[in-house]
Amino acid sequence: MNSGKERMIGVGIVAVGLIILLGKLGTFSFLGRNFWPLLFLIPGIVLHAMYMKRKVSSFMLLPAGILSVYGLLFLLCNIWGWHLMAYLWPLLLLGVAIGLWQYAINDISLSRNVYTGGVILGLISVFLLVITLLRTGIIYVIAVLLIGAGTWLVLNNRGKRKR
Repeated sequence: MNSGKERMIGVGIVAVGLIILLGKLGTFSFLGRNFWPLLFLIPGIVLHAMYMKRKVSSFMLLPAGILSVYGLLFLLCNIWGWHLMAYLWPLLLLGVAIGLWQYAINDISLSRNVYTGGVILGLISVFLLVITLLRTGIIYVIAVLLIGAGTWLVLNNRGKRKR
């Protein structure tokens, strides 16, 4: 046998052995458990890049927007806990809205209704997100911000009088 072929076979055997060893040590389950949202995010980013390079039609922005938003949402929930989905579920609607909106603004041959539908769905999603977040402790943050803004307005105008 040729020594080049023997080396390639040896490298292949070592690679298979390392894969088996890392698999038994749990490396792949760790990667799969923690980075699976990238299976949504990366194709979304790739589709955006392919559109920017004019390799795909503007229709591909629809799944690109959806996959990107879902990938970010799932990554966020995977890192900080799936209990967040109880509050962030309106972002699922926002993903579809962003995909529709991107498609509509980049394809002038589409009906204006697609753009309008994307905007309306996005507004509904943001409205539902705000309502959902108001059920949590964010209402305290809003209250503190309002108090701070009011205090700033009162103190800022204290020394200024109308002439």
